[in-house]
Amino acid sequence: MQRHLSRLAAAVVACGLAACADGPPQAATPAPATASAPSAVKPQDDLYRSVNGAWLATNEIPEDRSSWGAFVQLRDAAVSESRNVIDEAIAAGPKGAPDQRKIAALYQSFMDQPRLEALGAKPIAPQMRAIGAIRSKRELPAVIAQFNEVGITMPYVVSINQDAKEPTRYIPTLYQAGLGLPDRDYYLKDDDAKLKDTRDKYVAHVAKMLTLAGVPDAATAAAQVLQIETALAHAQWTRVENRDPVRTYNRKTLAQLDALTPGYAWKPWLATAHIAGRTDAVIVAQPSYLEGFAQIVESMPLDAWKAYFRFRVVSSCAPYLSKPFVDENFAFDGGVLAGTPSDLPRWKRAVGVVEGSMGQGLGRLYVAKYFPPEKKARMDALVKNILVAYRQSIDGLDWMGPETRQEAQAKLAKFDPKIAYPSRWRDYTALAMKDDDLLGNVMRARRFEYDRNNAKLGRPIDRTEWGMTPQTVNAYYNRGRNEIVFPAAILQPPFFDANADDATNYGAIGAVIGHEISHGFDDSGSQSDGDGRLRNWWTAEDRARFDAKTKALVAEYDAFEPVPGYHVNGALTLGENIADNSGIAIAYRAYHLSLGGKPAPVIDGTTGDQRFYIGFATVWRNKTREPALIRQLKSDPHSPGEYRTNGVLRNQAPFYEAFDVKPGDGMYLPPAQRVTIW
Repeated sequence: MQRHLSRLAAAVVACGLAACADGPPQAATPAPATASAPSAVKPQDDLYRSVNGAWLATNEIPEDRSSWGAFVQLRDAAVSESRNVIDEAIAAGPKGAPDQRKIAALYQSFMDQPRLEALGAKPIAPQMRAIGAIRSKRELPAVIAQFNEVGITMPYVVSINQDAKEPTRYIPTLYQAGLGLPDRDYYLKDDDAKLKDTRDKYVAHVAKMLTLAGVPDAATAAAQVLQIETALAHAQWTRVENRDPVRTYNRKTLAQLDALTPGYAWKPWLATAHIAGRTDAVIVAQPSYLEGFAQIVESMPLDAWKAYFRFRVVSSCAPYLSKPFVDENFAFDGGVLAGTPSDLPRWKRAVGVVEGSMGQGLGRLYVAKYFPPEKKARMDALVKNILVAYRQSIDGLDWMGPETRQEAQAKLAKFDPKIAYPSRWRDYTALAMKDDDLLGNVMRARRFEYDRNNAKLGRPIDRTEWGMTPQTVNAYYNRGRNEIVFPAAILQPPFFDANADDATNYGAIGAVIGHEISHGFDDSGSQSDGDGRLRNWWTAEDRARFDAKTKALVAEYDAFEPVPGYHVNGALTLGENIADNSGIAIAYRAYHLSLGGKPAPVIDGTTGDQRFYIGFATVWRNKTREPALIRQLKSDPHSPGEYRTNGVLRNQAPFYEAFDVKPGDGMYLPPAQRVTIW
């Protein structure tokens, strides 16, 4: 997956509505019960709780979840549907299609718990022996390459991406990595009692995992792991710094790469990583981090690096080992970091393994069973309507001059929408799966994906490729290909409801489509043109006016405090906040275009505009456990759901008119403080 994909959220909403911009509105049908349910909270004071108050009061987060809301519920449905597809593959037996047989073998290898209990730590014995055999730090580049190949977290990772300045070719990109905690702040914020407590529990967790793997003196090894990871955290760039596509584009020849890290030889890594001879350059996302990493390699003893590698192997493989490994892995990742009391049922985790290993093979079967072709046609029509509204919005901007406006329209005209499922499915012929070799299956799948991506080097850009599977409840914008992608699993209720009128659906799915389009024009996406090329197509004056608006948006979100002492990071979430702000504005314009000049009906006492905003608020209902919420605030570029509702709508002038919001109301912002962009 390319690192410059912009996603709507932990999950996203979408579906189609076949109204044309110049056509009549659909026949009005009752709005969802949520829209007309009485609430003690006035929409003028808090639309999020006015719409979702009853849901928030009556819904508890399930024991096996860190959060609960419309997105997670839809994901649960997609997992159940995927299980049905897998059950059919198992029932087909030897007569099933090749992908069905492989999916069945993979799923059954995960569900064969007695075999895993009997094996204990034996499946990772080869990796642990290989680490023990390391005799010199000169061997580390090749060792890291071997672990990169099978998806075991290392201090840096490689991804084969489009070259952002030459988007007709692929190029390897090196990124910082290697931390076991969610963000560098967990290592560096000694004045934060909660993060420090998490760090202390992490060290205990590392020791327990290494003890399970039979590593002697696990407590000393755990301290060494923390020492290395803390040093890496000091060297790493912040998540805000990593959002800058210009700053993270650092093209280096292979000779320049060697010069960047004196003492750390890249030739063995390039050879073992199967990259040598296939490229003349790489992109280094964080050059100073690689410099710092090379220094850490020199300063830390070899035994500490061995401890680090051992833990990385155990941690990466724990979900596919015996129960003690699974339980301890969940106790920290699910319990400490997310506050979740119970792990998911084994069958759900098994579906997740199939999804992660043969996602498109599963997706092809999923689409055939659950996705009727007419849904794709309705989505195509709605995307076209939103694009029309965006085109009109750009023409009407009072802060953008004609030169930049022409470039913006040219980029919009080149948008490539992809709906439901890819036009060409992935070929898994070369991937072997066995029903009695779970970890081997996972490793082969990871290596298969690694090799598939490496094979892109020297080839034309594959514009049919998808970065998500059809059964994924999410969506994204890809800056390099200037495309918006909506998988099949999100094209259904509760985000598109055939029994609701256009207003509700435009407020829900329409805002999602607008959100994804807006990523092409957020603070990051706006630095690439319609061909995906990283270049400045703005006049200095227009960029300055745009930056002034985004600066105000950063300050607005910085003030939100979901957990006492923990604020939303306005700079980290800026791209998503711009997309939310713009997406709802564009969807509102598209909704009114769909009315064809006719007034919207009043349904159950609500106007069309009110139902539009109620539909939007319903999408973001969510409850999250505090540890998971803190993790989100530290590491996720998306604001919590409450602020993706109230924080967005307080900037929208039509919202004030829809609910007669006035000074003194909780949702009121003075006009001079409201931020509108696209």
